[in-house]
Amino acid sequence: MDFKVLYSFPDPPLLSAWRDYLSRDRCPSHYVAPEYFLEPYWAGRNPFAVLALDHDKVIGVLTGLHHRDQVHCGLGSRPQISIDASRDTTAVVETLLQGLLTEAHAAELVSVYSWADLDMPSLCEHGFRCHQLTGNVVLDLTQGPEAVFHQFTKDRRRNIRFAEKQGVEVSQVTSVDDVFEAFAIYQTWWERNQTAGREAVTLEQFARAVHCRTNRLVLMARFAGTPIAINTFRFCPGGLFESSSNSSLAEFLHLKPNDLLQWRGIQWACGLGLRRHSLGGSHPFLLRFGGVVVPVLRYQWDRTLLHRYELRDAARELSHRVMNHVPPPVAQALRQISRRKAPPAISKDLNNPPLMTTDPMPKPEQRLDRSVSTVNHGQGIGRDPLPKIPG
Repeated sequence: MDFKVLYSFPDPPLLSAWRDYLSRDRCPSHYVAPEYFLEPYWAGRNPFAVLALDHDKVIGVLTGLHHRDQVHCGLGSRPQISIDASRDTTAVVETLLQGLLTEAHAAELVSVYSWADLDMPSLCEHGFRCHQLTGNVVLDLTQGPEAVFHQFTKDRRRNIRFAEKQGVEVSQVTSVDDVFEAFAIYQTWWERNQTAGREAVTLEQFARAVHCRTNRLVLMARFAGTPIAINTFRFCPGGLFESSSNSSLAEFLHLKPNDLLQWRGIQWACGLGLRRHSLGGSHPFLLRFGGVVVPVLRYQWDRTLLHRYELRDAARELSHRVMNHVPPPVAQALRQISRRKAPPAISKDLNNPPLMTTDPMPKPEQRLDRSVSTVNHGQGIGRDPLPKIPG
């Protein structure tokens, strides 16, 4: 058993072996597929993949970003590791770990995220600390759209019907005009919700992402012809459907477009034969879609003096607990103050989704270059990559 570290889309022989592995995985994600290297948002963030190999056969995959002095393989919302369930998990994990440590070299912080039923004690033996996160709401799409719909809470079903009665319509973002309208929604949302250390996605990045249709679905909601909300999903054919991001105009939220966008995405995914839907979190809005909350494990190795990243995480958790106990208006006011005082520099923390750029954000009237090329996620939850959802 050996490993190979990749930094770009694989050559044909390895691509064939990689795709053969994904065909054996019960629920592969976009983030463990070769298309990971075609993601436009990774520009300048040094994406890599570690493949565990048994001769010329792929038996495990781990992907990540190596930016400056940090290496992150996934986020709490998206594990990026897959293990062949028919193999010795411990041996495959050890092989992937050796590849990861080779890539990490002297990085100050190394983290790996996995679904909770993939136990990796060998990482702890190498110095990683394991922390269980709340995880993500996961729906079983193999039941079909109507069965999934009936698992929604009563108010979620009512909101979807309300949006439909109000005339909210949902369609896929495909044309150049669609891209402009969708980007305008994103831009308005970003200006309202910008966070410390994060910069906006450029129009070109956004357009390239929309055109990655073999692994991405972008839906837009309109009311009386006016675009009011967008939702992006990533997927791997035959595997996991993941809700990636959402942007919506505050003045139209009373029409419940985000409820309808999720439902239309679920219908689309069921029609494509996708097996599971990870909603990318477990906050109250997502919990009302039913399903189960599948925990995520974070394995983190802080190599700094005094473990300053662990201290920062502890301070952040304390801050979140405090914010949860203050009145909502006060919490919202404090968040707005922190955003206004936030420095414009790019964060070194890769735990923020890496949708950043140093380029200035284009103006709404900027025209899209129509020559922008078209670029032709999940993951396994341990040895049984499908979360066990009660029937």
